[in-house]
Amino acid sequence: MPELPEVETVRRGLAPVMEGARIARLELRRGDLRFPLPEGLSEKVEGQRIAGLARRAKYLLIDLENGMTILSHLGMSGSFRIEEGAGSSTPGEFHHPRSKDEKHDHVIFHLEREDGPLRVIYNDPRRFGFMDLFERAEMEAHGAFAGLGPEPVGNALDADYLARRFKDKAQPLKSALLDQRVIAGLGNIYVCEALWRSHLSPMRAAGTLVTKAGRPGTRLPALVEAIRAVIADAIEAGGSSLRDHIQTDGSLGYFQHSFAVYDREGEPCRTEGCGGTVTRKVQAGRSTFYCPTCQK
Repeated sequence: MPELPEVETVRRGLAPVMEGARIARLELRRGDLRFPLPEGLSEKVEGQRIAGLARRAKYLLIDLENGMTILSHLGMSGSFRIEEGAGSSTPGEFHHPRSKDEKHDHVIFHLEREDGPLRVIYNDPRRFGFMDLFERAEMEAHGAFAGLGPEPVGNALDADYLARRFKDKAQPLKSALLDQRVIAGLGNIYVCEALWRSHLSPMRAAGTLVTKAGRPGTRLPALVEAIRAVIADAIEAGGSSLRDHIQTDGSLGYFQHSFAVYDREGEPCRTEGCGGTVTRKVQAGRSTFYCPTCQK
């Protein structure tokens, strides 16, 4: 499933062509994706101008001038592509085959811009993605956002905040970081990478990073910095291209080649002077990759 950097890459790729455009028509080729599409979706958004594109956690938000917002989640295989004129080719070079089968084109935004019409097409072979429509002013009450923690790239995430959330917790550190109520949008890949960068074991109790007085321990600030850095690096690199993800221009991100620990079971640890070997362990049904030598 695309993680936060991948969704941010999609947002940045779509924004230049969608922001300021008017939705001339919203073509729905089926009535549902993972869930049924909102009743009357096409009629409610047609004619509206797109005020901006935003992201919250792993959700793409298309804000309309009338105060409504289209929510999109990519699921396992969802993607957007941009088509101009009468052509149907997807620009960019592909590292792996990508679905262009029109039977998987489920939602098509027919847009009007000053420089001409274009189409933004949502393709999803597995249909694990979904879309919704709600009033932006009521966003925090929406089921997808209620109770979400701060963004991993925002100022609200700091050592003091994590100390409050981790205090007295025996929960494994990795599981605590994957809790979307603690940090929104932080997924399995980048938790593994952040824990490796901060040399913390994914199995240690989260509460061990907090003093008895509830203050951040000496190692908690390094974890916060590692989280910020790994997300920033991934966004800059354009998101990983694991499985199906591509950028909106058709090209793949290449951050996966920079993974230091994720999916590197049996390989030497990249920490200078460590000499350990990357190990894989299953935690709560997810693969954890770490170095038992330098991550304590």
